[in-house]
Amino acid sequence: MKILDRLEEWIISLMLLAMTALAFMQVVRRYVFNTGFSWTLELITVLFAVMIFVGISYGVRVGSHIGVDALVRLLPDSKHRIVSMLVVLLSLVYVGLVLYGATIYVSKMYEVGIELDDLPIERWKVLLIMPIGYVMVAFRFLQIFYKLVTGKITSLHLADEAADAMKLKTQETAE
Repeated sequence: MKILDRLEEWIISLMLLAMTALAFMQVVRRYVFNTGFSWTLELITVLFAVMIFVGISYGVRVGSHIGVDALVRLLPDSKHRIVSMLVVLLSLVYVGLVLYGATIYVSKMYEVGIELDDLPIERWKVLLIMPIGYVMVAFRFLQIFYKLVTGKITSLHLADEAADAMKLKTQETAE
């Protein structure tokens, strides 16, 4: 799935680049030329939404989401895999519920047929990123579940902010 991995990274990068360029352009137009575009903020918001929903999937893939695993760490190593599989299944249930709600929301917006405030785009087309993003998240959790079941990994890899902070502090004091 290297293609999906790279696609996620490219989408996130391009959204960030486009948001930065649009914001810079708007600032220059406003403060140098005393003008601007009315649609810039709305387009930046749309790009930000795309970046966020693709970024959630990316975060699951690279293990950068914060998890509360203090109790799991108290369990013997042999139990970590079972607990991790349960956590992934519960995460898939949650993703399924959100995906269901997002799909209903997008279909309601399709029925209503309203456009964005400043751009001539139907709102439902922009909101499609929600179910698409959560399908991507579900796919990432299924990948993790497969790795747990086959024994390729023995536990979830979550971001450990406390360990990262301690490592950073140790590096700062060493310098």
